[in-house]
Amino acid sequence: MSAIQTRLECVRATIPHEVDLVAVSKFHPIAEIRDCYELGQRCFGESHEQELRIKQEELPKDIAWHFIGHLQANKVKYIAPYISMIEAVDTFRLLKEINKHAAKHNRIIDCLLEIHIAQEETKYGFTPKACRQLLADGEWRALKHIRLRGLMCMATNTDDTSQIRREFQLALQLFEELKRTYFSDEDYFNVKSWGMTHDYKLAIEEGSNHVRVGTAIFGPRTY
Repeated sequence: MSAIQTRLECVRATIPHEVDLVAVSKFHPIAEIRDCYELGQRCFGESHEQELRIKQEELPKDIAWHFIGHLQANKVKYIAPYISMIEAVDTFRLLKEINKHAAKHNRIIDCLLEIHIAQEETKYGFTPKACRQLLADGEWRALKHIRLRGLMCMATNTDDTSQIRREFQLALQLFEELKRTYFSDEDYFNVKSWGMTHDYKLAIEEGSNHVRVGTAIFGPRTY
């Protein structure tokens, strides 16, 4: 068993069966993704369209590719034919662009709304207020080739675990509010995507059912 396979097994041992694991493979070579694939991992996260295109062409077609980084609207057309989920929708314009290109391929693309709860200005995403407004406006209901599956967020990059917990709790409260208000009859609105290598265990304690783990599996990035 390779070092990557050993680390993947160690991470899996800390994640309840009801929590989905996205193995964040950006900047890591195809051979390392294959190592994880051989152990049954099928969901991988990438954040650069060109890198993802190469990997998608060379790796098995039953992999579920998640786009986890900031996505420029002009890149959507390249990933629309095959992407399983776009985890970081941060504008209504982007949502419309995803819908347009999904329609061209007769697909429905799963999407998460990215919520900005961290204190860093560099993070993308809707404020909770802006997210509420987007859903209240209702224009998204006309987009028949996207499916809003839930929320994604990143906590502040800090060693203060109490702050991280508070931010994840805010995300969970917003998810539950939106679920009650707009998706109470929709089983598919069920994804709570928060938690990465340094905080995924806290995230799971605070309601996450979808974690994005890279370094703990693949080791430091290879740029």
